[in-house]
Amino acid sequence: MRQPAFWSLALADISDPDYTQVWIDVLPAHATADPAAWARNLFSPASLPRWLSSAILVASLLRRREGRRCEAFAVRRVEGEEALVSVDARRIDMRVGVGVDEERALVRVVTAMRFKGRGARLWSLPVRMSLALLMRGMIARARRELSGVTR
Repeated sequence: MRQPAFWSLALADISDPDYTQVWIDVLPAHATADPAAWARNLFSPASLPRWLSSAILVASLLRRREGRRCEAFAVRRVEGEEALVSVDARRIDMRVGVGVDEERALVRVVTAMRFKGRGARLWSLPVRMSLALLMRGMIARARRELSGVTR
């Protein structure tokens, strides 16, 4: 029997996070076990809430980076059963590890954040407060999309 253990690419990349959250959900019966597919689906423009994808679009237009609006949420690395999404911004570094444990039929999402500067903790407060609800909705949408169940 395997001993319980917890490891994540998110925590390996930011070994001393200022903030972390973990979500675990059930892997649907007919869903893919590819962690990169789960990560791409979680952060696709269709899965992100409209207010968030609109904010990303506006920011990319202001920076004149058209066509690259979801590049910030691209899968950077895949190791074993986990994919890593990393975002480095001016005030915060964020790593999201999306893991799929096919043996136990679980999907886990681990977020680790490092704040930069004095005001970053205060600036990120609304993001941290809404992250739990936001990620729950994103995981639910990804479960529906990747399970092949029609609505």
